[in-house]
Amino acid sequence: MRRGLAPHLVGARIAQAQTKRPDLRFPFPPRFAARLKGRRIEALTRRAKYLLAELDDGAVWVTHLGMTGRWSVAGLKQQPGDFYYAEPPNPAHTHVVIEMEKGVRLEFNDPRRFGYMDLIARDAFDAHPWFKDLGPEPLGNGFHAPYLAEAFAGKKANVKAALLDQRVVAGLGNIYVVEALHRAGIAPARAAGSVSKQRLEKLAPAIRAVLEEAIAAGGSTLSDYASVDGKQGGFQQRFRVYDREGEKCVTPNCGGVIKRAVHSGRSTFWCAKCQR
Repeated sequence: MRRGLAPHLVGARIAQAQTKRPDLRFPFPPRFAARLKGRRIEALTRRAKYLLAELDDGAVWVTHLGMTGRWSVAGLKQQPGDFYYAEPPNPAHTHVVIEMEKGVRLEFNDPRRFGYMDLIARDAFDAHPWFKDLGPEPLGNGFHAPYLAEAFAGKKANVKAALLDQRVVAGLGNIYVVEALHRAGIAPARAAGSVSKQRLEKLAPAIRAVLEEAIAAGGSTLSDYASVDGKQGGFQQRFRVYDREGEKCVTPNCGGVIKRAVHSGRSTFWCAKCQR
């Protein structure tokens, strides 16, 4: 989504901003729309699962999509990526509308309203409660097998839960953890502290590979999530284990069958034969 929005927003100025309700998951900050009006977006970045628009007044406009939040550019015709089409969003769930000076119209649609936004001073960003305890980015230089070995040392929690802990690594979600663990041959229920160095050497690059492939494919569409261009993500067509309960494992010469369990309300899929 960040990549899809950047060409339309970076360097552009906000002409008008409108909120159609007082809150999403949390209330909008005071004078939110008025504070956005007239601001130029200097950069569009990301930290964990947060989209960050750096404004010319020193504030960072933060968006968390929640489960079903989605930014879209109205009238976008040139669709990047290899996706398949989703149903158009219901206008009743469009809660924020941004008009850019050059005519681009940005809409935030969120049926469940689990998303949220804020304006945070750039010099206070790192100390903000949402960001101060986040772990390294999984695609950053600080994420590698030695880091995982240190982070997992002595942990009795299962390795899947450890990877979903945003304090261990920032931004990983359930689907991508499940897929990466399968590629690395690690059982999701194994205690994090018991994962061998050799398997961690496979896990770190497996996480990177899964994320890079998913971004290239446009993400993973479950239920009503879609990317900025209005199409569903395409990575779900390449799942090796997720949502494949009862199917044969795709690992060459494995012959195992994909199993499913629910941990903390989230579905876990794995092959009991090749994941140990």
